[in-house]
Amino acid sequence: MPEWNTYYTNEEEDEEQEEGEQSADYKNTGRDSLVFLVDASKEMFIKGEDGQPSNFDMTMQVVRTVYTSKIISSHRDLLALVFYGTEQSKNPRNSFKHVYVYHDLDEPGAKRVQDVDALRGNKGAQLASETMGSGETSLGDALWCCANLYSDIKLRLSHKRLMIFTCRDEPHMGDSAKDRQARTKASDLKETGVIIDLMHLMKPGGFDVSSFFRDIVSPPEDESELGLQLEPCDKLEDLQKRVRSKEQKKRAMARLNLCLGEGMNIAVGMYATAVTARKPGPIKLYRESNEPVRSKTRTFHTQTGSLLLPSEIKKAQTYGKKQIVMERDEVDAIKKFEDPGLVLIGFKPMERLKLHHHIRPAVFIYPEEGEVKGSACLFSALLTKCSERNVFALCRCIARRNYPPRFVALVPQREEVGEGKVQITPPGFNAIFLPYADDLRTLDPPQCPSASQTQVDKMKEIVSKLRFKYRSDAFENPVIQQHYRNLEALALDMMAPEDTEDLIMPKVDQINHRLGPLVDEFKDLVYPANYNPESKPAAKRKTADAGGGAEKKPKVEVSEDELRAHVQKGTLTKLTVPVLKDACKQFGVRTTGTKKQELIDALIAKLGP
Repeated sequence: MPEWNTYYTNEEEDEEQEEGEQSADYKNTGRDSLVFLVDASKEMFIKGEDGQPSNFDMTMQVVRTVYTSKIISSHRDLLALVFYGTEQSKNPRNSFKHVYVYHDLDEPGAKRVQDVDALRGNKGAQLASETMGSGETSLGDALWCCANLYSDIKLRLSHKRLMIFTCRDEPHMGDSAKDRQARTKASDLKETGVIIDLMHLMKPGGFDVSSFFRDIVSPPEDESELGLQLEPCDKLEDLQKRVRSKEQKKRAMARLNLCLGEGMNIAVGMYATAVTARKPGPIKLYRESNEPVRSKTRTFHTQTGSLLLPSEIKKAQTYGKKQIVMERDEVDAIKKFEDPGLVLIGFKPMERLKLHHHIRPAVFIYPEEGEVKGSACLFSALLTKCSERNVFALCRCIARRNYPPRFVALVPQREEVGEGKVQITPPGFNAIFLPYADDLRTLDPPQCPSASQTQVDKMKEIVSKLRFKYRSDAFENPVIQQHYRNLEALALDMMAPEDTEDLIMPKVDQINHRLGPLVDEFKDLVYPANYNPESKPAAKRKTADAGGGAEKKPKVEVSEDELRAHVQKGTLTKLTVPVLKDACKQFGVRTTGTKKQELIDALIAKLGP
């Protein structure tokens, strides 16, 4: 019987299970969709100063980046690329003039990435001019066409977003009828749940959002979003950052009630701020048709070979040499403590929280106003008071049904705003999982000689020279990056994958330049003379007189009776190869090889019946 305690997940499996449930919830609620609506007017193709790329070229680079990232992270999402202000027209039923649907709303693929690559650079601008051209502009028709793209999709969409890329703040040049039509279609789109964002680009004289586009775009979804940026983008990095902040949908791992007292509950969402990036597992294919294969696990009775149903399987745990057998329903009842939620226990000063209390990655807690009205107000008051008094809230947390309870410390985090009133850090609580008494270990570290004060001071100088400001987002995983570069090269028929820079390799030249003679001075203080860390120490061998000579294992001899018994029982495979070789020599058996099976076959032929 399987042990029923395997039903419980350990802490390392919790994160993987949370990620799996997150993706399962994503499949149930629908797919994300994103439409790029790009201005194809002549102003978009004007190159910047000092050889800077044109606004159209920057837009195509961003579109390509989103395509490739979606292929890796969310390949089931739907993407579309639509140009407006073109001379040629290409859209469903060709109902709209000067609107060119380059890619319909569908899953991203290698062919689409190649299509976008063809629109980059000088050759891409020439191809765009030949294929689409630049003509009159009707943003209302373009939005209407995008609405038709959404309506033609039969799949369930959980998140619909439309991004407008343009460098013209008055696309219709003061035509009030076209402006009114565009505002009407934008309002219709927003009523159907489509979020419209403006990615406005730099142009001579500046971009005035208030003249037209303020009525087109959607308001920010929550306070953590960047909202409507007043300053246009003039650099590729700024545009990519702005697009990334919009197109990434923030999904809650769980939505719970935070109980502050009897009859006082607020709704909060639990978000993972960092999740370990892993290479996707290989997909097994049928070799004849390359179709994915599925594996099924079935349980059979060991004696009768009959197929067992889930209702016929029980769980057992051995306790005191006795097997405790339980039904599945009993196991589920044991696992359940209470319904999911957070319960406030009390408050503790921040100095009581130690570094060694962090036993797994923290999660972020943010109010869910849509679940319980007034949650944001009460949450903000709690956050402000905890921050002013420098305390953390101690809570009991049950993240999901049948999850074991954990103690968490809710550490307050105040909002930080950078230049241009752009939010850098959102307000909320970081939930730090605390250990139980059973999780704490008593260590017995080895006794090492303590360093002198001179050696400590010298090492302080070295540490101060090598200090730098660490940012986790500045270092990419080289293994994962190389993995996807290779896949991208195979999918796009590239001659060779793009080179990846291993950012975690230390910059030896800069380190040596910073330290100067400090390393040699430290070595003179700590290590003996002529010390070379790269030389391997000579292996010490004990002399034979000391009784430490190399001892050989005694040979294991097998008598003829024992060997014949092994032959009759068919247990020769339990003997090692050296024993079988000695047996062959002992009985004069000639062998054709030295493999174990060949030795066994020779002995059976000699001693068998």
